[in-house]
Amino acid sequence: MQVVVTGLIGAYPLGGVAWDYLQFVKGFVALGCRVTYLEDTGQWAYNPRLGTFTEEAADNLRHLRDVLSRVPGMADSFAYRDPRGTLHGLSEQEIAARCRSAELFLNVSDSAWLRDGYRGARVLACYDSDPLYTQAAWLAAETGDRSQQSRPGAYRSYDAYFTMGENMNDASCRVPRCGVEWKTTRQPITLEDWPARFDPAARSFTTVMSWKTKPALPVLGGRVYGAKDVEFRRFAALPGRVRPPLEIAVSGPAPREEMAAHGWHVVDAAERSTTMERYRDYIAASRAEWSVAKEAYVATASGWFSCRSACYLAMGKPVVVQDTGFSRLYPTGEGLFAFRGIEDAAAAIEAVDADYRRHCHAARAIAESYFRAEIVLEKLLHDAGL
Repeated sequence: MQVVVTGLIGAYPLGGVAWDYLQFVKGFVALGCRVTYLEDTGQWAYNPRLGTFTEEAADNLRHLRDVLSRVPGMADSFAYRDPRGTLHGLSEQEIAARCRSAELFLNVSDSAWLRDGYRGARVLACYDSDPLYTQAAWLAAETGDRSQQSRPGAYRSYDAYFTMGENMNDASCRVPRCGVEWKTTRQPITLEDWPARFDPAARSFTTVMSWKTKPALPVLGGRVYGAKDVEFRRFAALPGRVRPPLEIAVSGPAPREEMAAHGWHVVDAAERSTTMERYRDYIAASRAEWSVAKEAYVATASGWFSCRSACYLAMGKPVVVQDTGFSRLYPTGEGLFAFRGIEDAAAAIEAVDADYRRHCHAARAIAESYFRAEIVLEKLLHDAGL
């Protein structure tokens, strides 16, 4: 089976981002698929050294080549269109032929512009990794909002729609359906890349987060939905309620001094994610994860579950994260905890710390049962009718 997968590996040359999208590539390869990676966002590329977006993408292309070269055969099986419109890797004719002959074109994060040359796959599928952000952008584009990447009505050209909002089809979910039939899915994790690391001496509950991830927050019915900054303020006093140290690797305009005054150990997220190895090592050195979610995910009861948290679970690191509605779908209370208020969060942290070995084993077991790439992607192919 031939599969075209899109992503943002070049656009955001950071370790965590690379893992998110590479695991789709590796997972489909493990299923015996011939995979082509395509990246064409129509936007400028992020430069971590400058901390901004630029038209110059030579470093981004080098990063993409390095990441894909980790998978046999992928070094020559990609196409990357830089911000100036130049295509690298496969030629226009080659990528068009790959798209036409593919059984599945999976537009992960709805990231690629659907140019005419990219059409023709048996199934053209949207993969929504950012519930509410995606749908609000589609609806805004329909009203003529030119600030949105999505072109008016472009989303209607898909044959299948997948979302990481796992509550999308439940009455409790307030993410708009946009008149399409959604199939739910989750982040595939290549477990061999995330071996369990049990270290009873590890001290800190950690996470890696962006204070604000997008310049335009989703607006629905006149309400602006916030990011993690909104939710975090509700839990600012948490370090004073628990014994284990709490560490936040954060990027963006976070109030670092204020956070430190509350007892948080604040470090730079970019430094912990300069490479895929450094990102993984940071997770491996953690005792467990504690994190809030974006307000947009929480307030809409989307059921979204973090790619990053799935990686913590895979390494046998217990996860204590804010409930987006995922607690309806995953086993909680052993290895994985969902909290709503500060009391819940504190109790979960203390529970993990008190019986650490048991919760570490449970965390890995959840990853194996729910996030194994082959299981996740095999179901996706089935749900796509392939």
